[in-house]
Amino acid sequence: MNTILHITKRKQWEQAKLAGIYQSESFESEGFIHCSTPQQITRVANYIFANQTGLVLLFINPEKVKAEIRYENTELDELFPHIYGALNIDAVFKVIDFEPNEDGLFRLPKEV
Repeated sequence: MNTILHITKRKQWEQAKLAGIYQSESFESEGFIHCSTPQQITRVANYIFANQTGLVLLFINPEKVKAEIRYENTELDELFPHIYGALNIDAVFKVIDFEPNEDGLFRLPKEV
């Protein structure tokens, strides 16, 4: 299994668990949910979520995702996973708190 990861606000995740599906803000605006590979997660976290707190990291099993997953090229010339559709929460097999360190930067969690 090649795990894909997604950072979200803890409150959004709690709402998704109640609804049975997760849809990020990017799904509303861009039509897909941004995800990352383990190698990409700290760069994404420090770029997009700098100094934000109250976040969780979702560990997603792509084999259980019911929506389409596309690995798409970016301006950085690397492939990022995008989920086109709502994420069924049973595809998420682990959730951990994901907070920046005292210096405001995110580090790769040992669970990854």
